[in-house]
Amino acid sequence: MSDTLHLGQVKVKTVLTKSNLPIAGYSVNPYIGCTHACGYCYACFMKRFTGHEEPWGTFLDVKYWEKIKNPEKYNNSTVIVGSVTDAYNPQEEQFRRTRAFLEEMQGSKINLIITTKSDLVLRDLDLIKTFPSPLVSWSVNTLDEAFKEDMDKAVSIERRIAAMKKCHEEGIRTTCFISPIFPEITEVFEIIERIGDFCDYIWLENLNLRGGFKAEIMQYISEKYPHLLPLYQQIYNKNDMTYWKILDQKVAEYAESKGLLYVVDQEPFLRDPTGKPVIINYFYHAQIRQSAKKR
Repeated sequence: MSDTLHLGQVKVKTVLTKSNLPIAGYSVNPYIGCTHACGYCYACFMKRFTGHEEPWGTFLDVKYWEKIKNPEKYNNSTVIVGSVTDAYNPQEEQFRRTRAFLEEMQGSKINLIITTKSDLVLRDLDLIKTFPSPLVSWSVNTLDEAFKEDMDKAVSIERRIAAMKKCHEEGIRTTCFISPIFPEITEVFEIIERIGDFCDYIWLENLNLRGGFKAEIMQYISEKYPHLLPLYQQIYNKNDMTYWKILDQKVAEYAESKGLLYVVDQEPFLRDPTGKPVIINYFYHAQIRQSAKKR
């Protein structure tokens, strides 16, 4: 992929849009595109709405909007920042559009959720802490920095984990989103052991290869992990869920041994009265959603 970044600007009436996500009423994406260039990015479908011909991950449009005049209007609404971009792309350090949004929302009582792969979010702790019960979620799907480098251009795993710990120490709720889980590559239990002491929620999601990047990921596996290619073909060419069912059982047994609450496809912000992290499994989310549509 080219290292040339195509930067642009776009003016929008508002940065707050109604969300179709089950966990939020509104989405905020201060940028169009994302420079992390994750090889498995589910949001790459957004490219067709951008007018860009460049590959996903090589362009970024900076959004400018009319100042939010009545932030209290959104009181008690859940607002997720970074649903189809990372609001803390490296370029946020220069353009500060995410910080502008947080500044404009001062005084509101929104339920703030930020999803990121960056530690730049620490810059804005002063603002984040002003909201009633904010939550910051980091995607961590490996402890292997070499594999991470193959998959994305975001900051190192160590920096993400350090940022997670810092937020937790500052009294901000944290989520470790172990996603996407690459079969036999993602070290699920090692990650849980590493972050369990400073994480409120652990979400598990399987690698979904229904996007246009399926061929690239399968080619990557054949070149870097050839011994795993038969397994990936079984899962992604034959739609075999056996691997996920076995992993589901292993996680359930692990959680029981550690005294952790473990649920499947439940409300993402369940709290454990003991204060331990809650593990939520979204392996079957696609099937449940399809079944609900049919009903």
